[in-house]
Amino acid sequence: MRWSTAALAATPGIVLAIAGLFHPTDLTVATAPTWWQLHIWLLPVFPLLGGVIVLLLRGERGWVSWIARIAAYVYAVFYTGLDVLAGIGAGYVTDRAGGPVPAVRDLLNMGNDLATYGVHAFLVAAIATGIALVRRDGRAAVPGAVVFVAAAVPFLQAHIYWPVGGLSMLGLAIGAGALALARREPA
Repeated sequence: MRWSTAALAATPGIVLAIAGLFHPTDLTVATAPTWWQLHIWLLPVFPLLGGVIVLLLRGERGWVSWIARIAAYVYAVFYTGLDVLAGIGAGYVTDRAGGPVPAVRDLLNMGNDLATYGVHAFLVAAIATGIALVRRDGRAAVPGAVVFVAAAVPFLQAHIYWPVGGLSMLGLAIGAGALALARREPA
């Protein structure tokens, strides 16, 4: 059971790291189709990082775990805004217009503004999750918590862009998997 939960917890980070290999670093006419189509495929995946936090915290009732859950929700909402505006919207408009138009810059800026709230909320969620799980599972959870929180830091700026963002996603996968494996079974 713990191994299947660990695999489930690691999956979103692994999928996002792989997707990061294909994510263009710049939005241009040439990259626009890949840009917006990739964001459509990732639309249901990014919120799953918040779902991982909910999975890891199952059964927890303390206030720290509720801070983590609420912050994970805020992340999922605001990061989805980035995906829709700067990912799908800006990419699609660039693709269909055959080049950059002023609205594209606006979509990118608005999406990035929303993402700022989302990634900071994710960092708060990661820290609160680490605290709650170390309290619950003791020293066994420390390595996973450290990796999970440390991997959330580069997510603030690098998103899933390789190499930093992709490695951040792999770190989130490893940390989440380790936290799932460290779970103490209820007596």
